[in-house]
Amino acid sequence: MYDEIFVMIDVGRPVKDIKIDSNTSIENIFQELSQSGGFESVNLSDGLEILTEMISDDKCLKFISFVGAVVSTGLRGIIKDMMKNKWFDVGLTTCGALDHDIARHFSHYNEGSFTMDDMELANQHIHRLGNVLVPMDSYGPLIEEKMTAFLEEEYAAGVREMNTAEICKMIGKHLGEDSFLYWAYKNDISIVVPGIMDGAVGNQIWMFSQSHGDFKLNLFGDADLLSGLIFKAEKSGAFMIGGGISKHHTLWWNQYRDGLDYAFYITTAQEFDGSLSGALVREAISWGKVTQTAKQSTLHAEVTTILPFIYAALLSKLNKTA
Repeated sequence: MYDEIFVMIDVGRPVKDIKIDSNTSIENIFQELSQSGGFESVNLSDGLEILTEMISDDKCLKFISFVGAVVSTGLRGIIKDMMKNKWFDVGLTTCGALDHDIARHFSHYNEGSFTMDDMELANQHIHRLGNVLVPMDSYGPLIEEKMTAFLEEEYAAGVREMNTAEICKMIGKHLGEDSFLYWAYKNDISIVVPGIMDGAVGNQIWMFSQSHGDFKLNLFGDADLLSGLIFKAEKSGAFMIGGGISKHHTLWWNQYRDGLDYAFYITTAQEFDGSLSGALVREAISWGKVTQTAKQSTLHAEVTTILPFIYAALLSKLNKTA
């Protein structure tokens, strides 16, 4: 006969109704969400607290990772402002982020819709990225022209080898205050692009090397940069906007210091297919990429919708603690 074992479960606080009136601040709305028991709203509120504590922690090496597609949208302005605010020490992104930052600084994209006729757009020499329209002249030819000029300038100065962080600083110094790369360059924030060959900028670096045979792209230099930061970090934390290689590279390098101490991840992917993008932050604990005691949360949300509100609430909270 088996002995019965009863485990007491912590049932938590009572669920409270959200109360908002015309005087309620955005910070107080997030506080209301924390007690609502409302599915993703609690993860949203937890994420705000994690980011506030992480950004305020002077002992923490702070990462931000994001997918390039968001830079094609107005969210570029939020990414830029977070760099301008010096909230992070390192950024990890995809080549598309560089492409869109260059293209939108020197040209413009247009509003479209998800239901437009793609064959007709192709006939008009317009690319479609979701509901953002990218005129061909604003993208490939423009990026080719600018990158060739930037690289020729470096080559003339005697540069024969660059890692992706150096590539990003090179681009940033040629852009302006609307650019996230400019503010990363200005504030000495290293932007690393592990998949840089998967985009227009990377392709143009390769094209440049065809006519400048002694010019090399040194990916090991990025590894040296990241390892030098990680191995010295007393704590580390990451704000991960979307999944893919940017998220994974952030997690991968942090396993070498036993994992992130702070981690907030926003995704629209689901975990049932086993994808990295769908994996919750807590899965990374089993790999040693997030510590077992980490303050961590995963929010399922579309980032161009939710990040402006998180940013506004962060400004409010961080201004009070400054």
